[in-house]
Amino acid sequence: MIVIPAIDLKEGACVRLEQGEMHRDTVFSDNPGEQALKWQQAGAELLHLVDLDGAFAGKPKNTEAISAILKAISIPAQLGGGIRDIATIEAYLSLGLSRVIIGTAAQRNPALVVEACQKFPGQIVVGIDAKNGMVAVQGWAELTDITAVDLAKKFEDCGVSAIIYTDISRDGMMGGPNLEATKSLAEAISIPVIASGGVSSLKDIENLMAIEASGVTGAITGKAIYTGAINLAEAIALTKRGLQC
Repeated sequence: MIVIPAIDLKEGACVRLEQGEMHRDTVFSDNPGEQALKWQQAGAELLHLVDLDGAFAGKPKNTEAISAILKAISIPAQLGGGIRDIATIEAYLSLGLSRVIIGTAAQRNPALVVEACQKFPGQIVVGIDAKNGMVAVQGWAELTDITAVDLAKKFEDCGVSAIIYTDISRDGMMGGPNLEATKSLAEAISIPVIASGGVSSLKDIENLMAIEASGVTGAITGKAIYTGAINLAEAIALTKRGLQC
């Protein structure tokens, strides 16, 4: 399992939201490139970037900040938020991103995921955000009538690299991830699952490592590493020791 630091971008700054609500934001850095380099120097092997403005607008909104991050680091980065078509995916990959995350469009236009996986093999991730098990879209502002498991199963055979599963009610709240829902999703599909939302202590990392055999291959953490609740280097070292056991 790998620990993946998150950088959420709003108006060019690194922020964290509570439960996905744009008005409940805390700015942690106004220099995204510098922040990204800090996480790389702490041992991160992959960065998770989110264009929050793009998620609500349905199109890229933080390209300048994303470019600054990619110029500052040498490790891979993946990005989600506002990716609705092939042209946007192509533009982002050309910018230097290693993977793009299709979220809202995966629910509304599953054919886009299939096409993207064919055109960009190994570079497409699906982001599934859920509240009480039901998928939320449009920057978490709209709940749908499809379950996270049912949506994930649609992409079993099209070449998706990973599913990022976020429990909205846990995100930014420092209360721990939804282990039961994450485990259930991972066991229901063959696609690797990355846990997100509420990862706020080394104990949370240990708990996710305990369900790694179910198919949980990564843990995204944001607010906890900014506030110091998790020391990123320690969390990464913990997962490395686990791999050696």
